[in-house]
Amino acid sequence: MFWKFDLHTTSHIDQLLDREDVTLRELMEEDDVLQECKAQNRRLLLFLSQDHCMQELVSLITTEPPADLEERSRFKFPNIACELLTSDVSIINDKLGAEESLLEMLYNFLEQDPPLNPLLASFFSKTIGNLIARKTEQVITFLKKKEGFIGLVLKHIDASAMMDLLLRLISCVEPAPLRQEVLHWLNEEKLVQRLTELIHTGKDEERQSNASQTLCDIIRLSRDQANQMQENMEADPLLAVLESQESVAGLLKNMFEGERSEASIVNGTQVLLTLLETRRSGLEGLMDLYSQGYERSYTNSANAILTTVGVLEQPLGNARLHVARLVAALLQTNSPSICQELCSLSTINLLLDLFFKYSWNNFLHFQVELCVAAILNHPSSEERPSPGLQNHDGKPLFQNCQLVQKILDAWEENDKIQAEGGTRRGNMGHLTRISNMVVQNLEKGPVQAQITDLIKELPEDCRGRWESFVDETLRETNRRNTVELVSTHNMHSSSEDDDMESPFPNDLSLQQAFSDYQIQQMTANFVDQFGFNDEEFSEHDENIKYFRKEYDLIRVFVCTQANAAAFEACCKERIRQFDDAEEEEDIWEEKEMNYATQAKSRTR
Repeated sequence: MFWKFDLHTTSHIDQLLDREDVTLRELMEEDDVLQECKAQNRRLLLFLSQDHCMQELVSLITTEPPADLEERSRFKFPNIACELLTSDVSIINDKLGAEESLLEMLYNFLEQDPPLNPLLASFFSKTIGNLIARKTEQVITFLKKKEGFIGLVLKHIDASAMMDLLLRLISCVEPAPLRQEVLHWLNEEKLVQRLTELIHTGKDEERQSNASQTLCDIIRLSRDQANQMQENMEADPLLAVLESQESVAGLLKNMFEGERSEASIVNGTQVLLTLLETRRSGLEGLMDLYSQGYERSYTNSANAILTTVGVLEQPLGNARLHVARLVAALLQTNSPSICQELCSLSTINLLLDLFFKYSWNNFLHFQVELCVAAILNHPSSEERPSPGLQNHDGKPLFQNCQLVQKILDAWEENDKIQAEGGTRRGNMGHLTRISNMVVQNLEKGPVQAQITDLIKELPEDCRGRWESFVDETLRETNRRNTVELVSTHNMHSSSEDDDMESPFPNDLSLQQAFSDYQIQQMTANFVDQFGFNDEEFSEHDENIKYFRKEYDLIRVFVCTQANAAAFEACCKERIRQFDDAEEEEDIWEEKEMNYATQAKSRTR
C-alpha cells in the first residue's frame, strides 16, 4: 500500500522556470530557492546568471528599500539576494567577479553619505568579502584602481561591517605573495596611521571604538600569520608600523592632546594592551579569563549611580579601569626601567588607594593584585644585568606605598564594620591573597632578602601588629578557607550515616585535583559572594552548626566542580563492578519459575 502514493515532489522552481515570463521576484518568493541554488539546479543558475538578474540582485543589496513597505518585509528580498550572491556557486562568482559593471554597482554603495544602513552595509561587506576569497585577483585589481577606496571605507567605519571588510583584505587573500602585495598596498595607503587618527578627542565614539577594535584585530591577525609563516617570508608591514615607537607616540598624542575624553583614553589603551599581549606562562590563562568582555569599549557615566550596596557618588569609570589594566600589563613585562618609572610616579600608590576606596570593584582589585604580584616576583638587582635599580626591589611598595600599614588598617576597619553588624567588604578576598603573597615572598622568593629587611625597618608598633596579624588573623582566615573536605561529620543528616561505608576509594579524595592554595582561593571567592561574616563562624555562636554546614557545602561544591572527572570515573567504576557481578545471570533466559529463588534475590 505504501507504494501506491507518489511521495516524490518536484520543486515548484522548475515549474516556474517553464514559463517564459517568469521574474526574479517570483523565484525569490519560493522558500526553496536558496536550497535549489546551492544544490546546483542548472536551470535556476542559468537564469540567475543573466545580466538583468545579476544587476537586480546587486541593486537589491545596495539600494535602500521603499520606506512605505511593511517593516518585516522591507529587507526580505535584499536578504535573499545577498544569500544568493554569496552561495559560493562558481557560475555566480565568475559572473560577479568578471563583470566590471557589477563591481561598479557594488562600489557605488560606498559613495553614499554616512551613515550607511547597517543591514545593507552587512550585505555589501559579505558580498565583497566572498569575492575577495573566491575571485581574489580580479577584485583586488579592481579595488587598487580606486584611489579613494580606503578613504571611503574609513568614512563609514562607524558601521561594523566596514571593519569586517578591512579584516578580510588582511586575512582572506591567498596565495601568500598576493597577500603580501595587498599588505604593502594597505601600508602605502597609510591604513594604520589613518585608523590611529580616528582615536582622537572630538571624534564620534562609535568611530573611535571601531577604529580601535580594527587595530587590535590587525595586531592579532598579523602575529598569528607571522607565527605560521616560513622563515624566509617577508615581515608584515602593517604590524611593523603598529609596533614602531613612532606609531605608539602618535597614539598617545591623540589620546591626551587637547581636551581629554574617556572614549579616546579607553580605546587607545585597548590598542596598547593588545600590543603588550605576550604568551606568559602561569598567568596566561588567568589573564585571558579576566580580559574577556573588554574587547569593545563602552564608556559609563561619571555621575552618581545606585548599586546594591548603596549610592556610589563617583564611579571608578572605564578609563581608570583600563589604565589599571595597562599598568598591570606593563609591570608584567619585567622591564626594570618601566617598573622604576611607575614607582617613581607613585602609580602603584595611587592604585592601592583606589583598591581600598572602591572596595566592591572586583575588576580593579584583580588588576591591583597582578601589580603587586609582578613587583614581588621581579628578580632582585643582583639577578639583573642592569645596575643602579636597587630602589625598585620592593622599597616603593613597602616604604612609599606603605603596603603593610594599609593591609593592617583595612583589615581592622573591616573587623570594626562587621562587629557593628555591617557587611564584609568586597575586597577582603583579594586582600587575603595579597597578604599571603607577601608572607610567601618573606619565606621564599626573588626579593626575599629585601622584603625581610624592609619588614625589619617598619616602626616597632607596626611590626608587632604585622606579626600578630600573620600568626593569628591571617592564619585563622587561611584555616577557614582550607576546611578538611573529606571530613563529613558536619554534613551527616542522621546517625545512620556514620555506619555507611564511603563509596569513594581513598585514592580518589576530592582534594587531589586542585592544590590547597587554589582550593583556598576558590572557596574564599565563593564565601565573598555569599556574604558570610567572620563572626558567623565564632565558636560561641549558637548558629555555628548552621553556618559551618553552609560553609562546608560551598567547599564541597567548589571541589566537586574541580573534580567532576574523578567523580564520574569513580561512579562508572562502581557501576561496572555492579554490572560485572550480575553478568552471569541472563534475565531473558527461559528457566523454571522458582518463587524461593526470587524472594532471595529481592532480599539480597
